[in-house]
Amino acid sequence: MLRPGGVIVEGTAGNTGIGLALVGNARGYRTVIVMPETQSQEKKDMLRLCGADLRLVPDAPFTNPNNYVRYSERLAVEIAMQEPNGAILANQFDNLANRRGHYETTGREIWEQTGGRITHFVAGLGTSGTFMGTTRRLKELHPRIRCVSVQPDSGFHGLEGLKHMPTAMVPGIYDPKLADENIEVRTEDAQESAKRLAREEGILTGASAGAALWASLEIARRLPKNERAVIVTIFADSGERYLSERFWSES
Repeated sequence: MLRPGGVIVEGTAGNTGIGLALVGNARGYRTVIVMPETQSQEKKDMLRLCGADLRLVPDAPFTNPNNYVRYSERLAVEIAMQEPNGAILANQFDNLANRRGHYETTGREIWEQTGGRITHFVAGLGTSGTFMGTTRRLKELHPRIRCVSVQPDSGFHGLEGLKHMPTAMVPGIYDPKLADENIEVRTEDAQESAKRLAREEGILTGASAGAALWASLEIARRLPKNERAVIVTIFADSGERYLSERFWSES
């Protein structure tokens, strides 16, 4: 649908937008990224450095938590009507290629790298593509693998990239019946876990990864004594994109 010089439009909390901007640069497409103005300054700087046309919109967590997504949908239509080289909305929340990518790659890689020994898979819910695609593949490989989704404990939270599904715009690719269990995590616990990762393991991540770690440790704590398990989780983001967040300096 796109010819050289065409436009990719997407509403994103930041990470997908950065990936699209890099692909657009390599393929000769322009990228227009719509993002809530409350996202980290590091993400905004990265998108601009990647050459994206960044449009910031107000974040309205109570009145319209999906303001940036709706704006991107309208903007994509406007650009498509004017752009002779074509324009598309990547639409990560409803695009089946999102979960299919993880079905075809992430799930298989986890199975191969653990030698088929994985017993638990844990992942946060944002677009839900990582959890949906990976879980489907792992369940095909071994139905007894326990797959656990992770989300914030309330609609008003500080975990960028994660959704509290009961109060959020539910992605079209999300199937709530797929998870064996869902664990809700407090923002403070996730942030503290991210700091522990940096200070004890030398791994710098964002707070969404901290939430995944906290949930994984909670699963490990519940295991019967002497039960062997291989718990795999996903750290979806680097902490370098959140260094301006206040929680890093809090004791």
